[in-house]
Formats: sequence, C-alpha cells, structure tokens
Amino acid sequence: MTGDIAPYAVEAFNTAKQSENKMHDDSVARRFGFAGGLVPGVEVLAYMLHQPVARWGRAFLERGLIEARFIKPVYDGEIAEVRANGEGDGLALEVLSQGQLCATGSASLPTTVPNVLLSEYRDVPLAAVRPPVGADSFALGSWLGTAPRAWPGQAATMYLDEIRERDPRYAAERLGHPGMLQRVMNRLLVDNVVLGPWIHVGSRMQLLAVIADTDEITARGRVVANYEKKGHRFVEIDALVVANGTRPLAHCHHVAIYQPRAQAAV
Repeated sequence: MTGDIAPYAVEAFNTAKQSENKMHDDSVARRFGFAGGLVPGVEVLAYMLHQPVARWGRAFLERGLIEARFIKPVYDGEIAEVRANGEGDGLALEVLSQGQLCATGSASLPTTVPNVLLSEYRDVPLAAVRPPVGADSFALGSWLGTAPRAWPGQAATMYLDEIRERDPRYAAERLGHPGMLQRVMNRLLVDNVVLGPWIHVGSRMQLLAVIADTDEITARGRVVANYEKKGHRFVEIDALVVANGTRPLAHCHHVAIYQPRAQAAV
C-alpha cells in the first residue's frame, strides 16, 4: 500500500520481557516457532495510533475508532514502520517490519461519540485465587473484571517512552495515551486466569472520552466467543473501559489465542 501520509517509524520495544506471559520471552517464544520474544500486540496498536492522532488531533482521542489485526510478530529492536493511506473518510493502516506485513487496520473519526451505557456492563469482583487455564476458562457469557491501573506523572512519561511516542500533546495537556486502554484490556485475561504463553491477535477500540493522567482505569468485559481454530483456543471479549468507576473511556472488542496449539494439545 502506498501511503499519502508520511510513514511513522518506531524502534520496537518489547515491554513485556519479564511478564507472566512467556510468549514475550525469547527462549519460550522460540519453542513456538518464533525468532524471539514478541513485542506485545497492544504496543503495536499503540504505534498505529500515532497517525490517526496526528491527523485528527484531540478529536480522535475523544471519539476515534481504530481496528487492528496482528499477522506476524514484531521483534524487539527492529524497526516497525506504520503506513497510513487515506481511504474514504478514514485511514487504512499497515505495520511492516523486516520486510514483512505484521499488522493491518483502519482508523476513522465518527461524527459523534457513540452512546454506550455503563449500566450494561457488570462490575464484577476478581476471584481471590485465579484458576489455571483449562477447558472451562472464559466460558461463553461470563463476566470479567480487572484490578485498577493508573499512569500518573512519571508513570505516564515512562509509558510514552516505552511506546516511543513523540507527540508532545500528551505531556503538554496531561492526557493519557489510548494505548494504555489496550493494556487494561489484556488484564481481562491475566487478572482472571493463570495463563501459559498466549497471543493477542486483534482489537477494535471505539474511544468515548479523553484519558486524564489522574484516571484510575478498569475494564468490564463479557466473553462473547470461545472456540478452536487450527488447534488454537480463541477468546473474544466485548468490554467497556472505565475511568474511576463512572466514566466510560472506550468500547472494545479484544481477540486472543489463550491456548496456542502446542499447549492446547497437552
């Protein structure tokens, strides 16, 4: 795809080398056939957000829509080039690294903020003990919650450094980057089940409000699909990301392989 907007290049950074998800660990990822630990999909999506925000500014942070599908891994230290091409009233997005297409997506700016009701998403407490991943994990229709997360002050600065974001508006206006919301979406999986290595494969995120750097963020999610495909176990979650328990920040659809084929066969 030839872009009519300047490409955006990022030296990718694996922010999750020490995380519980060992798919980001070099040695474990190689056992699954990868060249090394995977840069998290949520960070690749954060790279993809740069050009929509550059095009539409604060309005995108208030009501922008982005979708992403992760096709091949992005690796630590490699250049990820995000290409944006005007398509109708929106943008078509691609991420390339090491000569391969790693992600595709789109972004647009709805004319109004969609009306999503907080009351339609249950605020459920976390279990005292997370169960291990298994056949009963992520039952269809079940509700999931997360522990609160916040990125005040220096934490927000560190997050921007981790995703290599150079847009000055976040610090100048004390705004949270919407990529933070995707990190909270991942918590819908890991705050509820003890997982082995797993892979985030796609997301849709409709922003509903700007994020203040003082916000405490949680997600309320419902499992809308759980299925096997090519030996992998997939889960799809419909969720509302909320600030301070009262203000909806984003309506999201999250897709992940929670048991890759090599595990699912065990």
